[in-house]
Amino acid sequence: MTSRIKTTVVGSYPVLPWMVGNPSRLVVRDAVMAVLKTQELAGLDLVTDGELMRFDPGHPETNGMVDYFVSQMDGIRRTVSPFDSERYRADRAAGYLALTGATVVSKIGEGTLNLPRDCEFARALTRLPFKFTSTGPHMLARLLNNTYYPDLPDLAMDIAAVLRRQLELVDADTVQLDEASIAGFPQDTRWAAEAINHVLDGILCEKAVHICFGNYGGQPMLTGFWRDLIPFLNSLHADHLVLEFARRGYDELEVFSDLDPKIGLGIGVIDIKDNEVESPELIAARIEHIVKTIGERRLQYVHPDCGFWMLKRSVADRKMRALVEGRDLFMGHIGS
Repeated sequence: MTSRIKTTVVGSYPVLPWMVGNPSRLVVRDAVMAVLKTQELAGLDLVTDGELMRFDPGHPETNGMVDYFVSQMDGIRRTVSPFDSERYRADRAAGYLALTGATVVSKIGEGTLNLPRDCEFARALTRLPFKFTSTGPHMLARLLNNTYYPDLPDLAMDIAAVLRRQLELVDADTVQLDEASIAGFPQDTRWAAEAINHVLDGILCEKAVHICFGNYGGQPMLTGFWRDLIPFLNSLHADHLVLEFARRGYDELEVFSDLDPKIGLGIGVIDIKDNEVESPELIAARIEHIVKTIGERRLQYVHPDCGFWMLKRSVADRKMRALVEGRDLFMGHIGS
């Protein structure tokens, strides 16, 4: 008998209209409460704050996945000179289009970043199991303009040290690190795993790592294959992974037979790059295919591929309801 498969989201939610131009703490509190209630009514097993506290009304085109962290850390300058831009563009490995407008000029420190406070703020608003998300050290290191550290691994480890000190104090049911760049940089996997594991080893609750191929404007940002990342995934000290699949299809599922059985799997069954809302029957069929391919008890979570922040709220809400209904349909079929 297959154990109960839980439903969750990856993290972000569309910014609520009343937040724009009025980012007061009370307004953010009401917005986070609305997002948590929406997930509760959809029937999700593990909820998030929608990452709404990271929204910057001065930069509505981003979701704060990078800027929220680097804008508060010590050692990072928030302005970019023409020299910085040219230097970054010359670094083809970094990718010019990913420039964040932040330059590392001295040793990385915590600054005013306070992730335990952020978690406490949201967790107090729900009685459901709560997941707290944080961008991981590899992604942050890759998207900074580094003019101080001799190499990226050193930068990543200092970022990891900051994140570990913060996340070991977070009181959540699950903490998830988001690493949305590693799929495009398989040459980084050795030092990326070292930095990510340094953070994971400080987390005292369930530990998850989300990996995807990027999302901007409904388009993937990276290319690559899961098979190339299996050794890296096996090296992670995570309890489960949160992986993008719905958009890419499920042809690569079989390579996860080589994944360490101690690492649980969360598989995307909702395409967040498409406004069409999946039917519960389609989601149930996807779950059935996943279970048949990777084996019973390996699948611990089903979820969207990535965060919802680029979708309309009405679409995101319907996709969440379909996710739960599809999971329930699948579980009902195998239990009958």
